[in-house]
Amino acid sequence: MESHLQSFLVLLMLTFATFFIPTFAQLTPNYYDKVCPQALPIIKSVVEQAIIHEQRMGASLLRLHFHDCFVNGCDGSVLLDDTPYFMGEKTALPNINSIRGFEVVDQIKAEVDKACQRPVVSCADILAIAARDSVAILGGPQYWYQVLLGRKDARYASRDDANRNLPPPFLNFSQLVSNFQSHGLDIKDLVVLSGGHTIGLAKCSSFKDRIFNDTNIDSNFATNLRESCPRSGNDTNLASLDASPIKFDTTYYKDLLYKKGLLHSDQELFKGDGCGSDRLVQLYSNDPYAFARDFGVSMIKMGNMKPLIGNMGEVRYNCRKVNY
Repeated sequence: MESHLQSFLVLLMLTFATFFIPTFAQLTPNYYDKVCPQALPIIKSVVEQAIIHEQRMGASLLRLHFHDCFVNGCDGSVLLDDTPYFMGEKTALPNINSIRGFEVVDQIKAEVDKACQRPVVSCADILAIAARDSVAILGGPQYWYQVLLGRKDARYASRDDANRNLPPPFLNFSQLVSNFQSHGLDIKDLVVLSGGHTIGLAKCSSFKDRIFNDTNIDSNFATNLRESCPRSGNDTNLASLDASPIKFDTTYYKDLLYKKGLLHSDQELFKGDGCGSDRLVQLYSNDPYAFARDFGVSMIKMGNMKPLIGNMGEVRYNCRKVNY
C-alpha cells in the first residue's frame, strides 16, 4: 500500500513539475488528443513489443532521444540518413555502429500514420514518447512522466555538430559539467540523466582505457572486465552498464559508490570527496522515489531543448529522410 502511495505521489509531483518547467506555447502534453488520440497508446504498444523481443531495446530508444536532443535540440535529426547535401549524425564518432533502434522507430511511424490516416506525429515526438515509455516499462509506473509534445522534425543533420556536442565516455567531471551547461542543463541534470545508464550495454572500446588505467575503480571489477576486454582486440564486446541492465532502477548509483561505474564519465560523478555530485549519487542510491521524481523532471527539461515548433520544421513522412 505504501509503495502504491509513493508511486502516486511521484506521478503527482511530475504532473505539477510539467507546469513549472519553461517551455514553448506549442508544446503541450495533450497535443495529439484531438488530432490523433490513438497515437500515444500505439507508440507504447510497439515499444512494449520491441522490448519483449529484445530487452536491450528500451535502453537503445532512450539513448536515441538523448543523442537527438544534444545535437541542435530535440528535432529528430539523429534519424536522418546521409544525403548528397549533408553528412548526418548517424556517422558521427559517438554514434556510428553504436546508436540503434531505427527499425522500431520506423515501425512506430508506420503504425501511427496508418491509425491517424495521415502523418501528424513527428519523428522527434516519437523519440520523446518512446524514451518515456521504455523507462516506465523497464522501471515501473513511478518512472512515468508526462512528455510535452508538438515538436516538428528537422530538414538537416550535421555530423560535425554531433561530434562536437555529444559527451564522449572519457570526459572528466568538469568537462561533463561544461558540456551539460552548454545545453542549459545543470549538475543535477547531469547526475540524474546519467542515471539512464542503469539500463543497457556498452562496447569494450568505450571503457577499455578505464579498466586498465583508472585508479578510481574496484580491482576485482576491473579484473573481471579485462577477461572479455583485453588491451588489444575485442573492441565490440559488450558489458552491462550496471549490475541490472534490463531493469530501470537505482543500481547504477549503488555501483558508483563501490567504484564499479563502467564508463570513466560515470565514475566521475562519484569520487567520495563530498562534492555536489557525490551527495546526489548517495541520495539516488538510497531513495528510488527521489530518482524517479528528478529523472522525470530532467527528461522533460532535456526534451524542451530548442524544439522546432510551428512552421520551423515539418512532420516527416519517413523518419529517415526529409519530405520533398
